[in-house]
Amino acid sequence: MMRAGLVIYDSLDSLSGGYLYDRKLVSSLVADGVQVELYSIANNGYTKNLLHNIDPAWTRRLRTAPVDVMLQDELNHPSLVALNYRLKKQIPYPTVAVVHHLRGSESHPALLVKPYRWIERLYVNSVDGFIFNSRTTQASVEALLRTPKPAIVAYPAADHLPGPAMDMAEVTARAHLPGPLRILFVGNVIPRKGLHTLLAALRALDSIDWHLTVAGRLDAAPAYVAQLRQQAGQLALRDHVAWLGPVSDEALAGLYRQHHLLAVPSYEGFGIVYLEAMRFGLPVLATTAGAAHEIVTHGHNGFLVAPGAAVPIASAIEQLAYDRQLLLAMSMAALRRYQQHPSWEASMGQARAWLHAFVHSHHPSAQPRL
Repeated sequence: MMRAGLVIYDSLDSLSGGYLYDRKLVSSLVADGVQVELYSIANNGYTKNLLHNIDPAWTRRLRTAPVDVMLQDELNHPSLVALNYRLKKQIPYPTVAVVHHLRGSESHPALLVKPYRWIERLYVNSVDGFIFNSRTTQASVEALLRTPKPAIVAYPAADHLPGPAMDMAEVTARAHLPGPLRILFVGNVIPRKGLHTLLAALRALDSIDWHLTVAGRLDAAPAYVAQLRQQAGQLALRDHVAWLGPVSDEALAGLYRQHHLLAVPSYEGFGIVYLEAMRFGLPVLATTAGAAHEIVTHGHNGFLVAPGAAVPIASAIEQLAYDRQLLLAMSMAALRRYQQHPSWEASMGQARAWLHAFVHSHHPSAQPRL
């Protein structure tokens, strides 16, 4: 029986697309008979997390881990960047980074960008292999590597939400319902997700009828959320915006069914939320940064706009509000794009098979289970 470890911050049940991916990977491995142990450590903030590299207890736990392979969520790189190098000759198992996106690819203050990129470059060169969530993430990491390393791209899926996907008849009926254009934002409300840009765009649309629903944690960046609420009040948007906070999977599926457009103008290493929306026939408004272009085809099943650009967001929303036939065509295209995408079972099965072969290459005496 293969034994695997997974390094994560805090709890595997944390709400984010990255943790959902980790849960699906763990579930797939366990279902295949792999023994998986979690190696969790508290997320104390980026700078304090660097101190984990000299924490004797954390060092001992990883050095003595009884595993054949150690998976490391790349989000944990500050806690591992020096430790991986120190343990290299002390541990018998290889390390595999599960990379959702690089911190250095996000927008940060200029003084932080270089340190983040330098630390992340050191980290990705410290591991033995990679599981990537997109081709875009793969390219961003491989640009930092001194030498190529074994890797696989295993795309996330969106068949985890309860209930059936929308069908063409339901999508058609929804597009022609009278009333406002219903816009949905899904995600933890933090600056990277771009809700402030979306609100600025909506402010310019005083001639159309619209309603925005915000579903996601409101406590991840409290000062930012307070600023957004103030912005909405000052821009006379208060009555048009509903702040729901985090919602259950059942409620989220219901929200997708009730809305016309998903708008999350964010940097995403993949963007599970985009594919979730397409399962329910929602066109997607995303940005040209990150991997959204691997799911969204501009003008066909959604819109891709430059990061921070409010004007093209307003233009896209206006088009859909005035032209319900265009909304219907893009909704149908979004649904078809979802139908072409692999399921979690298929995608995680590919990752699992690759991982067995990878471990076998490091432990030739072991029998790979493909």
